[in-house]
Amino acid sequence: MSRFLFVVPPLVGHINPAVGVAAALAARGHRVAWAGEPGLVRRLAGRDATVHPCPPPGAGLGAGTARDAVRPAEMRGPEALRFLWERFLVPLAEAMAPGVRQAVDAFRPDVVVADQQALAGALVAEDLRLKWATSATTSAEFTDALASMPRVAAWNEALLRDLRARIGDPAGSGDPRFSPHLVLAFSTPELAGPAVRGGDRVRWVGPSLTARPAGAFPWERLDPGRALVLVTLGTANTDVGARFLDRAARALRDRAARVQAVVVDPEGTLGGADAGAVTGSGRGAGDRDVIALPAVPQLELLARADAVVCHGGHNTVCEALWHGVPLVVAPIRDDQPVVAAQVAGAGAAVRIRFGRAGADTIGAAVDTVLDDPGPRAAARTIARAFRSAGGAPAAARHLERLADDRKEEA
Repeated sequence: MSRFLFVVPPLVGHINPAVGVAAALAARGHRVAWAGEPGLVRRLAGRDATVHPCPPPGAGLGAGTARDAVRPAEMRGPEALRFLWERFLVPLAEAMAPGVRQAVDAFRPDVVVADQQALAGALVAEDLRLKWATSATTSAEFTDALASMPRVAAWNEALLRDLRARIGDPAGSGDPRFSPHLVLAFSTPELAGPAVRGGDRVRWVGPSLTARPAGAFPWERLDPGRALVLVTLGTANTDVGARFLDRAARALRDRAARVQAVVVDPEGTLGGADAGAVTGSGRGAGDRDVIALPAVPQLELLARADAVVCHGGHNTVCEALWHGVPLVVAPIRDDQPVVAAQVAGAGAAVRIRFGRAGADTIGAAVDTVLDDPGPRAAARTIARAFRSAGGAPAAARHLERLADDRKEEA
């Protein structure tokens, strides 16, 4: 039996893939603990999860932490990258580092599994000479996005050096987003293309999917005679999504003769713009054309869906492709443009511009992925590759081997 400590940021899309791997390890008899925000981790991993608070209470970063909470929606390019690092990733790492050290001291892991955006996990493990693996929950990092921006790349490297000097081993080297031991990539080259970064440590395991708590959903409202289209902008884009959701709802309502929409609307923005939409529990007086709910059982819906309209978030894209469902992607920020380019380049999606797409553009893109057999065929090709990659059980086996290597060296 080995011990595995998962170090995760307070972001749902980064915790969910780790949950499946942790469950696979536990099923194989290993002990698992977490360093992260307890309320969020337990909501996703289960109430009985062992969680070491990280950042600790009072550190100023917790369950509601989201880099998008204060960042202007129109911020793009290098300016957005600078904001992400200076206002979120670096402060989060500094806040988490003491908690990670405490978790290591209390749990004594054989392997630390550090999310790419939980830099404290990698840097503390490096400093303590622990074996550690990278949990790469987006394929965007495997591209060399800064190759054409040498000044930005140099700034990023300097930022990491300074961070390592403060919370890790000043004599260390290497990028903390890529473990020298093992990098778990929750995708496959059929979607992401070959890894430009990470070298021979990368193991493509495909999506890590596991059952999630699901609330009530009005399944009786779904019409099997119409194509089902799911519209979602993920969990971190509610501040900028109202206008797009309204346009998407209008586009799909115009196609109500053959299309039924389920729209994830956390803020209830369609309540005024789309008075016919279902609200609350989904059992109100709304019609069956556009079902708008604050949350939905996404995996279960994807098993029935014919198309997805989304922001290009890695989890949503991979979950749709796992089910062989083609997409319309409208990336907003961060890694989303890279992921959108990958899925469109693979032929499984139509890419549109988030800020400029009107109802006509969204509707035409939906028509393409529903009517053109090409995107669906490409999505099914990727689905086969995903399933062959092994998912969470394959990731667990790679981690077991890393733990065994550590014990042999001890």
